[in-house]
Amino acid sequence: MSFPSRRFPTTRLRRLRQAAWSRQLVQEHRLCPADLIWPVFIVEGEQQRIAIESMPEVMRLSIDQLLIEAQQAQTLGIPAIALFPVIDPALKTATGDEALNPDNLICRAIHSLRAAALDIGIICDVALDPYTNHGHDGVIINGDVDNDATVELLTQQAVIQAQAGCQIIAPSDMQDGRVGAIRQALDQAGFYQVMILAYAAKYCSHFYGPFRDALGSQQSLANKGKHTYQQPITNSDEALHEVALDLQEGADMVMVKPAMPYLDVIYRIKQTFHVPTFAYQVSGEYTMLHHLAQTTHTNVETLLIESLLSCKRAGSDAIITYAAKQIAQSLSQKN
Repeated sequence: MSFPSRRFPTTRLRRLRQAAWSRQLVQEHRLCPADLIWPVFIVEGEQQRIAIESMPEVMRLSIDQLLIEAQQAQTLGIPAIALFPVIDPALKTATGDEALNPDNLICRAIHSLRAAALDIGIICDVALDPYTNHGHDGVIINGDVDNDATVELLTQQAVIQAQAGCQIIAPSDMQDGRVGAIRQALDQAGFYQVMILAYAAKYCSHFYGPFRDALGSQQSLANKGKHTYQQPITNSDEALHEVALDLQEGADMVMVKPAMPYLDVIYRIKQTFHVPTFAYQVSGEYTMLHHLAQTTHTNVETLLIESLLSCKRAGSDAIITYAAKQIAQSLSQKN
């Protein structure tokens, strides 16, 4: 990029900053509720609103409470929610069999949301880690997650979720070839309109801890990392290859996870492919900002909005954040 010859004092960039109205006129990026996706943890039972100790202000919700909150999210202008099930440990197995139960918690939640006729999109995670007793995203064979055996189960899981009424399938497992297999399975089952949001660049990050605590998979995972299938934190070129493969296999949208530590990756993906690119502000980022606000007596919404705007600057079209409802409410009040 070349810049015109501009010099002080003829050019004073602070002229544009002197008033709120002039700053708004030249604002390059804006954040609005339509940019936000709200992730929700769901549990069995009724009237359940269970606080998550490691995630301030985040609750595990039973389906009846989910319906109330989803209605509020719709009213605030949030276009979609992402569902994550908290599975009874008694139902967890080595192969995640409960993921293939058409009457499991996630499918019942989808049915309830669709029956309520809410004008809000439903995104479902396709991965086995909520359902396995070892906490990994797939079937373990010879001490490692077996790629092809796992993909076979993921395709079945995706079709079951689509049958329940899910509109966006979001495979987060990072197995090779799973997007193409899921696309083929959805099409063969007649679900041509069901979209795929691929976790294309999901890094083997240390920022996922509170999320795993919320799902109850942290303890079962123990010290066994996911290094053999999630992307190394050192690599960004590799992320471009991952995105290219997922797009060739039929992904409609791609996502980078986590968000703030990988803004450079978001930027490179958007500049290279010019496709819908999402960011996931993960549990560790969200919790970190809450702790910063508490220790420095800073307004947490101010910190959250700044962090989300950094994702927009980098090229994110939408951002998954646990603060979606809170931020949407704040933005609505400002407008």
